[in-house]
Amino acid sequence: MHLSESARVVFDVLAGTGTATRPQLAAGAGLSKPTVSSAVAELEAVELAAHSGRASGGTGRSAAIYRLGPAAGAVLAVDLGPAVTRVRGCALDGTLLAEGTGSRPEAADTVRKVLDALPTGAPLRAVVVAVGDVPIRDPAGERPATAKAGPVFDAMAVALPEGVPVHLENNVNCAALAELHEGAAVGRDTFGYLRIGVGIGLAVVIGGRVLRGANGAAGEVARLPYPWDDDRAPRHEGLEQRMGSRTLLRRAAEAWQDGDGPRPRTAERLLALAGQGHATAGAVVASHAADVGRLAAAVAAVLDPGLIVLGGGTGADPQLLPGVRAELARLSWPTEVVSSVVGDTGTVAGASRLAVAHGIQTVTGAVRAKH
Repeated sequence: MHLSESARVVFDVLAGTGTATRPQLAAGAGLSKPTVSSAVAELEAVELAAHSGRASGGTGRSAAIYRLGPAAGAVLAVDLGPAVTRVRGCALDGTLLAEGTGSRPEAADTVRKVLDALPTGAPLRAVVVAVGDVPIRDPAGERPATAKAGPVFDAMAVALPEGVPVHLENNVNCAALAELHEGAAVGRDTFGYLRIGVGIGLAVVIGGRVLRGANGAAGEVARLPYPWDDDRAPRHEGLEQRMGSRTLLRRAAEAWQDGDGPRPRTAERLLALAGQGHATAGAVVASHAADVGRLAAAVAAVLDPGLIVLGGGTGADPQLLPGVRAELARLSWPTEVVSSVVGDTGTVAGASRLAVAHGIQTVTGAVRAKH
């Protein structure tokens, strides 16, 4: 679809606001009112914009309100999590149209259900899939790929319509975008999002944009050399092995005493016991918080982000904050540390924002999508 430059700019503004009058579009686009009128007419002709009523002004005059038209279409965001798949379908103004949740093996069925719930005839403009891996491309560069999620991604991709652009993004980066726009980092355009759970990961946001790096692997803190001393050589992803929830539970098992009651089988149960004042559980969690604080100090030493948001299955628990803050303060300069507030839906929320940006790019032919 070929649009004039002014129509592309006006469409972008309209997608960002959801609804707007021509004067509002002119102000947002930085264009003259006659140019905006021509652009709106162009968008209406191809059903990318439509009337949405009228607004009364203080002088008694009314102005036409515009919204996105039916041809603007929709986008799909998929959080291909290790256990749960979350899917959202959104309009290009970010409005949620449909969502679904299923197990990881049910990813394709969950995608189909959400696609079936989208408005009939709405073209699908883009798909963003959040994966717990570094997105790569196959040797021919024909489609995105990922080493760890390959089979599940391929099974899920069968449910997608042919010809729709599919973009892969690291799940930690997606969660950081949710924190930036609707979470603990609102109003802060530079911060680090540190996820601690089964694995570990870091998203780096600078100037409101995620830093991806030359290989798309910026923030892969699992690859930090660990251990690092004269007697032991670093192991591949050794730091993740030390800090992941499986090792946390093993430490709890080693520390558990006969009078401590049933040993926790999940990190959630361990944290719950610590929150109830269980002495052994509290000591294990405190030790874990100190480890997270040391990793946060490494992040601060390299990035000096000013703010670190802790997320993930264990990282987001506020019980970790005192220990993390204390260890970071001991080892580095003042850096604010807060807990994530977006919860389990943060990754799909961030993926939805990326999908919207890519969808607008598809319509307008912009050079690149935001973030």
